Amino acid sequence: MITRLLLERTSAWVRYGLLAVGLVLALGLPWMVYPPVAMDIACWALFAVALDLLLGYTGLLSFGHAAFWGSSAYTAGIIAIETGLPFPVAVLGGAVVAMLLAVPIGYLATRRTGIYFAMVTLAFAQMIYFIANQWRSVTGGENGLQGVPKDFFGIDVSDPFYFYYAGLPIILIGLWIAWRVVHSPFGHVLVAIRDNAARSRALGYPVVRYKVTVFVISAGLSGLAGGVFAISHGFASLQEVYWTTSGKVVLIAILGGIGTLWGSVLGAALVVQLEDYLAISGFDGLGIITGAIFVIVVLLFRRGLWGTAQHLLDRARDRRRTRDPGEAAAAGEHRTEEPVPSG
Repeated sequence: MITRLLLERTSAWVRYGLLAVGLVLALGLPWMVYPPVAMDIACWALFAVALDLLLGYTGLLSFGHAAFWGSSAYTAGIIAIETGLPFPVAVLGGAVVAMLLAVPIGYLATRRTGIYFAMVTLAFAQMIYFIANQWRSVTGGENGLQGVPKDFFGIDVSDPFYFYYAGLPIILIGLWIAWRVVHSPFGHVLVAIRDNAARSRALGYPVVRYKVTVFVISAGLSGLAGGVFAISHGFASLQEVYWTTSGKVVLIAILGGIGTLWGSVLGAALVVQLEDYLAISGFDGLGIITGAIFVIVVLLFRRGLWGTAQHLLDRARDRRRTRDPGEAAAAGEHRTEEPVPSG
């Protein structure tokens, strides 16, 4: 019992330590890399975490999340240009539009599972891409939406270094929302649905309603990330709603490790940094490199980089517990008596 208490206390301290290290790295990131790249890492990290709510915790693979990232990017840009409101307000408006767009898409897509769900989301995303391309009077078409201002309540944050610290709180709030969802009773039900949807339905949980709800939450967080991304770059283009953007965020989530949250942050840092390095070096075969890395990770690290590291630590912790037979029995009893999470 004493050993178990020590292990649980150590695990809590490890979590707090990781949180502290993450905050320090987030605050110091523009000092370590080029500030625009640091902002890109933060935006893609939140985007991947939003996707992980669906993929890692609900078991739904979406190939259409570019629709929410891109629609928020355009909306935030239009609000900032047409109204002159501070960019946090514009980003919030973009996130709201992304969530409203996700309601009908999620309602229809969640009626399917597996590859059919993925294809339905991809089809809707391509519809958004077509609208953005054809509605040139609003989106700028192939030229994109240019000249998006960076007003921050009258403070000049046009310098990428200062804009990073102005936009970082929005990213951190989005990450906190994702963490809160995962560690709530609602998040526990999502995991139960992922593991066995039929049993969850038999227990009385409205499975479709839970899926639609997490789909909308995921879209809203994707919208926050896409809005900050568009304001940071000063424009929104068709690339934001193109299917390759959806594929990139899936790659980031799987590379870091699905169902971990932290893995998405790690994957975003690696992919964005790699893209920046290859762009500076003049190498054009970016897809070859990222594709090769993806294949290696899938073959050698089935749980992703962060997931594999976490699994190895869990195995080491279990070995320490099994050294004490009484402790192992107590741990087994604790697991068998754990109640089913309620919604």
